Amino acid sequence: MNGLFQSVMENLVFVLEFFGIIVLIFLAALGLEKLAQKKRGVKEPVFGTRKMAMIGMFSALAMILHLFDFPLPFAPFFYKLDFSEIPILVGTFAFGPAAGVMMEFLKILLKLLIKGTSTAFVGDLANFIVGCSFILPASAIYAFHKSKKNALVGCIIGTLVLTVFGTAFNAVYLLPAFAKLYNLPLEVILDMGAQVNPLVTEGSIFSFVSACVAPMNLIKGAAASLVTMLVYKPLSPIIKAGAGTRG
Repeated sequence: MNGLFQSVMENLVFVLEFFGIIVLIFLAALGLEKLAQKKRGVKEPVFGTRKMAMIGMFSALAMILHLFDFPLPFAPFFYKLDFSEIPILVGTFAFGPAAGVMMEFLKILLKLLIKGTSTAFVGDLANFIVGCSFILPASAIYAFHKSKKNALVGCIIGTLVLTVFGTAFNAVYLLPAFAKLYNLPLEVILDMGAQVNPLVTEGSIFSFVSACVAPMNLIKGAAASLVTMLVYKPLSPIIKAGAGTRG
């Protein structure tokens, strides 16, 4: 805990920017949810005591899965895959986009409290933003018309957005940020990709993110989508009964 507090103090400006981004994404999700409720002709509280308890449970499960990340053979060791988006996507389908953003935030917060940060919060911010790029389009499409077809379309669109946005975000922000954080030339990081993946051209950030990052994001989105489509309908009555919600 002391280490986390020290990291917060050392990176106070970045942490404040982090929270600003969280607030903006949450407000966007809340707006989408209100529009979806208006279109469907329903009016439900976005949060309630029982719903918050369920959100906390899903967030804790997502955090546990987030801790059990693992490297992939086609990417450098610092890229790791986890399946924390599975419970978050299930919970977001049940409770709406705003709840999904809250679950992404709580997942990261719990992880920071338990494990701290090894990337001066850069990796944690990236995980939050990339996760939201997946659950927001998926849940927004489903929220406007709750059907199995829309759930499937939402999962496909969410996976595509995750893959495209997550890959571009790595190229534009994350890789340069890590190079600056660890005081390494960007070319050194790119060469790490070339050493494990023959499709990466040395010094080429485009080939790096295309061959290393895009497949990882695609696997993550596809796995979360597949599991959610299989388990959501059987679990939905139980989840909504526990949260005291309907629809």
